[in-house]
Amino acid sequence: MASLEAGLPIKQVDAMIKRERDRYIQSNPVSRKLGEDARKNWVKGVPHHWMLDWSTPFPLFVADAKGTTLTDADGHTYDDFCLGDTGSMFGHSPEPVARAIAAQASHGLTYMLPTEDIIAVGAALERMFGLPFWQVATTATDANRFVLRWCRAITKRQKILVFHGCYHGAVDDTFVRLKDGRAIHRPGLIGQVYDLTANTKVVEFNDVPALQAALKDRDVACVITEPALTNIGMVLPQAGFLKALQQACRDTGTLLVIDETHTISTGYGGYTRTHGLKPDFLTLGKPVAGGLPCSVFGCTAEIAERMRAAEQEAGPGYSGMGTTLSANVLQFKAMRANLEEVMTPAAYAHMLPLSEKLARGIEAEITQRGLPWHVSNVGARAEFVCAPERPRNGSEAQDAMHGPVELAVHLYLLNRGLLIAPFHNMTLVSPATTPAQVDRLVATIGNCLDELAA
Repeated sequence: MASLEAGLPIKQVDAMIKRERDRYIQSNPVSRKLGEDARKNWVKGVPHHWMLDWSTPFPLFVADAKGTTLTDADGHTYDDFCLGDTGSMFGHSPEPVARAIAAQASHGLTYMLPTEDIIAVGAALERMFGLPFWQVATTATDANRFVLRWCRAITKRQKILVFHGCYHGAVDDTFVRLKDGRAIHRPGLIGQVYDLTANTKVVEFNDVPALQAALKDRDVACVITEPALTNIGMVLPQAGFLKALQQACRDTGTLLVIDETHTISTGYGGYTRTHGLKPDFLTLGKPVAGGLPCSVFGCTAEIAERMRAAEQEAGPGYSGMGTTLSANVLQFKAMRANLEEVMTPAAYAHMLPLSEKLARGIEAEITQRGLPWHVSNVGARAEFVCAPERPRNGSEAQDAMHGPVELAVHLYLLNRGLLIAPFHNMTLVSPATTPAQVDRLVATIGNCLDELAA
């Protein structure tokens, strides 16, 4: 039996998990009591299952959050580098957003009618991303789902293509993975009653020949992808891959959908603007309204015209897109304030060098201790991976995951007032993050590694 896990003694990893779980239990009696009370009415004791993904013995109940500081029900404070897994990427309750929500709260929350704010928001989105036409939904899942419908209607093709290891919210069509070279349903799906692989192709990220082969029959309506995979660890595009992707789509009449929901961390205008991508559609959820449920999808003028033609051809009836609360006035108030005053070039000018400092700091702690790990970052997002080489695709990223080590590190940090994303080893910095907070996170990770290696 191997004695090492990701270069660390398994015995030490197991001991840290036990020790940190015990410390968590002792330190959080109020959260523990709230968790017990919540089980009376909530399935598994939480209103949504992913609140259990922190791997704590019971959920951490939050009392308050502002900027990058989170306070729990027991009165402990945390430097928050998770930031709602990107939903609060620009800080908890940014003042302009909080002010806009408060001002609107007593004047109606949803009308099913537009207000003058739509003019300003549309202009801000075009300014930020370079696409002229937009629509609003409630979550990134909705935006992606609606865009897939439009792509199929425009091209009159049924199939889509995704990359192994992708994540585009809860869109059924994208829950496909590769196993032994063939497409399968993503493991763990509940209640799936029809074959997703009939209309979804899947290939590895960064594999240009496989992509070209999958598109050559001209039966794929669109490729939907993040420009860098971020939910299976971090997989960066290799040189020339995104250019080849765009060309393969153009050559085969396949539409290109860029999901910026995580890669908005790259810079102002996301990966798309920073690296000059030319998608047909762009989707963005999570942080676009400062943490309020909201998403947008944008498109080129040519695509907007093709959408109008497809709508006319479909005739009257229900499109299958839209929800009653989509594009409500509260979303627009929050989104306008966020786009005009929070998600600014000045904010990124603070965030990007600070995230670089964080990434290189963690990298130095890893190198100093001779661990076979690496750090990748995309703008304000950084992630340490417990493997020596940067993964080229989803399969390699999956193989690089070391659950026990990651759990030990996450618990160690949480018990010392530091939060990183529970699903993987992702960190985010916001406009409110300080250099002192970054230094504390880096130093605490170093201390954790020392204890693990002892």
